[in-house]
Order: sequence, then structure tokens, then C-alpha cells
Amino acid sequence: MARLAQTHGLTDVQSEILATVRTFVDKEIIPRAQRLEHDDEYPTEIVDGMREMGLFGLTIDEEYGGLGESLLTYALVVEELSRGWMSISGIVNTHFIVAYLVSQHGTPEQKARLLPRMAAGEVRGAFSMSEPGCGSDVAAIRTKAVPDGDGWVIDGQKMWLTNGGYSSVVATLVRSDLGADSVYANMTTFLLEKEPGFGETAPGLTIPGKIDKMGYKGVETTEMILDRHRVGPEAVLGGAPGRGFYQMMDGIEVGRVNVAARACGISLRAFELAVAYAQQRETFGSPLYKHQAIAFKLAEMATKIEAAHALMVNAARLKDSGQRNDVEAGMAKLLASEYCAEVTQESFRIHGGYGYSKEYEIERLMREAPFLLIGEGTSEIQKTIISRGLLRDYKL
Repeated sequence: MARLAQTHGLTDVQSEILATVRTFVDKEIIPRAQRLEHDDEYPTEIVDGMREMGLFGLTIDEEYGGLGESLLTYALVVEELSRGWMSISGIVNTHFIVAYLVSQHGTPEQKARLLPRMAAGEVRGAFSMSEPGCGSDVAAIRTKAVPDGDGWVIDGQKMWLTNGGYSSVVATLVRSDLGADSVYANMTTFLLEKEPGFGETAPGLTIPGKIDKMGYKGVETTEMILDRHRVGPEAVLGGAPGRGFYQMMDGIEVGRVNVAARACGISLRAFELAVAYAQQRETFGSPLYKHQAIAFKLAEMATKIEAAHALMVNAARLKDSGQRNDVEAGMAKLLASEYCAEVTQESFRIHGGYGYSKEYEIERLMREAPFLLIGEGTSEIQKTIISRGLLRDYKL
């Protein structure tokens, strides 16, 4: 077993799940990832395999047909999947967040209606906060829900929906002016249900098409246009409007642990590629690893991987214990994403000119790693969250 990114204190069930996923990654994902990514092809067979393994129900309670596993198990599975291909982790990530939101905040009816089908992979989730005019500035959201009889009419435009096409339910944060003093108390999360696909997938709800991206291919990223999209009261997450911001922030803490896990997985794969190449390639009559400059790079890369993995595991365990983990999740996401960019670039440098060739896997990782610097909040946003939390705890 590899030495890096080991997690102590796991149960036998957790260890068995991770071993199964790792084997799946080595046999089914890594051999296909390069071709699928360059073709920007949806990995249907891989997704079917994950469905058969029960991964879409990993964190859903057993009473709804899931495996009932913890956030830590989820994060470690995401780390393994990202080691194979980050796009695969993207397919399950937003699904996990929506399942978490429904499990933690949904009404009994919402849980009974959605969770069994989500656990089976029949219904897949997407998560929507961003808009064309706002990213991390949630207060600037303009998409608006207006009461209409016993339901709501929603108008606006949302941006950067991972799984926007293949999903059947989109957890969507919008303004719902309720007369509260705070802008955040005037926001509501709706569970918008639609048909998978592109075009008008529900009356007044349109998914225009895929956004072409630098990396993170295979999985679709889309816009969502809402034009007098009418929903009933059962679409409000938890049944009561005005709680949306706080529900979404709870989900974002899960999402930040996920992004940290993705970064750890990519870093680990970049290191594996570098340490293998350094033993195969010779320069000046010696293998690369015998040159101190390269050996030191490998040492620094491995240390960064261990540090990021430890912070990610700590943030996940805090959340599982029911404690607040906003600072720890921010730290994990900040360090893991920044280190991922550094580790991937060092692996690229070790590969030399071959790293620039599309035949080598490191080329793909170089395009994937930058996404983690901005996904689920930029590094600057993480620093804001961390500093506010520290000043709250160390207030004079």
C-alpha cells in the first residue's frame, strides 16, 4: 500500500469501500480518462459502474436505500475518484450536496420522495447559487421568487451548474423578499425538478447547453434560465421560506471539504506520475530521482500532500461530530487547492517537455488543478472566512 494520504482509525466498512473504489479507479477510470477528457465525452459506462456500486447513495440513510456513510467516507471516496479523473468526482459531488441538504433540511415528504431515487442514482442532483453577475457575493443574487397563489413564480438566470444537464433536481438559492431585516433572511432554497437533458426541461426552466471549459471536461457545466417558472409550496426546501442562505451555507461546508478532497486526489496522482517518471527517465547518465534537485521536489510534494490530506480529514471529522467546521473547512480547501496547483506544476516540470504533450496524463492535471482555486469560493474568500472565524474565537 502507498504511504501517502493514509487515514487512521477507519472502520472495516470504510476500508472496504475505499479499497473497492480504488480498484475501480485503477481498472475503469484511469485507463479511459485521457481519451474521454480530450473528447469531452460523458463517461456513461463509468457512471453506470458507480451506480451499481451504490456510490450515489453513499451518504443517504439506510432507511432510504443508501449506505448511510459519513462525510469522512464521502470525502475519502471523492479523493480516490479525483485521483482517477476529477470530472468523475464532479458528477457525484453536487449530487452528494443536494442529498445532504434534503437529508438535513428537507421535509419528511421531500425525503421520502427524493432520497430513495437519489440513492439508486435514478434522480441526480445539481446545486445552484452563482449567477452571471455574482459568484462568491451571495448577497448580489438577483434571481427572484414571487408568491403566486399557494406557490411561487421564479425568474432569473443561474450560472455554473455542474450536472446541469443530467440532473433531475436542482437545489437553487434565490431571493424571496419576505420583509426581513437581513438580505440573507430574504433568501429561499427551492428544489427545482426537471427532466434530464438540454432545452426547456420543465415549463419555464431552460438548460441552454454545455459551457466549453479549459478543463474539467466530460461532466457538463451549464447555465439555467428561469422564465416564469412556477413551483408549488412543496418545492421549498424544508417547507418554510427564508432559510435558504443558512441551508446553503451548511451545504457549502460539505462542498469545501469535497473540493479539498478533490485537490488531494489530483495532487496524489500528480505525485504518482512524477515519482514513476523520475525513476524511468535518465539524464546525464543517472535516473532523474538521483539528482538532488528532483529528489527535493518529490520530498516537498509528498509533504504538501500529507498536510492537505490531514486538514481535509480533520474538517470532515469535525462536521461528522456535529461541531462547527467553517474555519477548518476553509483551511482545508485553501491549503489543499493551493498545494494542488503547486504539486501539479512540480510534476509537470519533472516531466519536462513530455509534460506538454497530450499523450501524458500530467497535461490534463495541469488544466484541472486551477479549477480548485476558484470552486466553492476562491482562496481569498477562504481567507476571509478563516480570519473572521479566528477573530470571533480570539476576540478581546
